[in-house]
Amino acid sequence: MDEHKLNKTDAEWREALSEEQYRVLREQGTERAFAGAYHDAKALGIYRCAGCGQALFHSQHKFDSGTGWPSYFQPVHAEAVETEVDDSLGAVRTEVHCSRCEGHLGHVFPDGPKPTGQRYCINSVSLTLDEG
Repeated sequence: MDEHKLNKTDAEWREALSEEQYRVLREQGTERAFAGAYHDAKALGIYRCAGCGQALFHSQHKFDSGTGWPSYFQPVHAEAVETEVDDSLGAVRTEVHCSRCEGHLGHVFPDGPKPTGQRYCINSVSLTLDEG
């Protein structure tokens, strides 16, 4: 895991990301439920940040939450993600973002399975999968 923050200008992010990736990662957008590439993926591997490549989630920690977004009960390392309060839609939620590039990934909820009880509900467009 890279301990250094990745800082790019807005123009650099727009050049590096697709329009949809930019909307989600840089503008805190959300993809439609059941529309993302990874909501029902079963392949083994490491899910990385689509913005910077940092390892975020392992496929062994993925579960079917029925929500239409890929869900994980824990990140690869606690330091891989950071959280902050999000009250943008009139409800208080906990936003999850990449600790390296600060790209928006999704939200975490306290209704996940054991052993953590957490459900990291993540946008597929915020991720890439290194299979293996």
